[in-house]
Amino acid sequence: MIKLTVNGAPRSFDGDPDMPLLWYLRDELGLTGSKFGCGAALCGACTIHLGGTAARACVTPVSAAEGQDVVTIEGLSPDGNHPVQAAWRDLNVAQCGYCQCGQIMQAAALLKDTPKPSDDQIDEAMSGNICRCGTYPRIRAAIHQAAGQTPAAKGERL
Repeated sequence: MIKLTVNGAPRSFDGDPDMPLLWYLRDELGLTGSKFGCGAALCGACTIHLGGTAARACVTPVSAAEGQDVVTIEGLSPDGNHPVQAAWRDLNVAQCGYCQCGQIMQAAALLKDTPKPSDDQIDEAMSGNICRCGTYPRIRAAIHQAAGQTPAAKGERL
């Protein structure tokens, strides 16, 4: 039995420990914000936070989440107003939207570790998240905007 915490709630899984965490989150828990993109941790559509760090759920086995705190886009902020989410809306970052949950989760992890990132730091941290629509300039601008806010004061998870 694998025990983990997902978005603040204790969970357990009694299935194949090698099953990708993405399938557990989507199929077992109904948390469909994290998307399947490439299945090889190359596109970032499945990005979640595992133990406070950005991780690709498509290649992370459920067993790797044993005893860990898992945060999905659904658990990033109780009301959807994490500074990154607010900046995404303010700047109309999303175009098709498919990659945006992974982009937001990666950006939130970046800001946790680097509260005032430079353009180069943003580009490096976000380089593993692909946006087929090419909204990279808006993504960078939204990260800069979010860096001016303090998520801890609003109760969001990082």
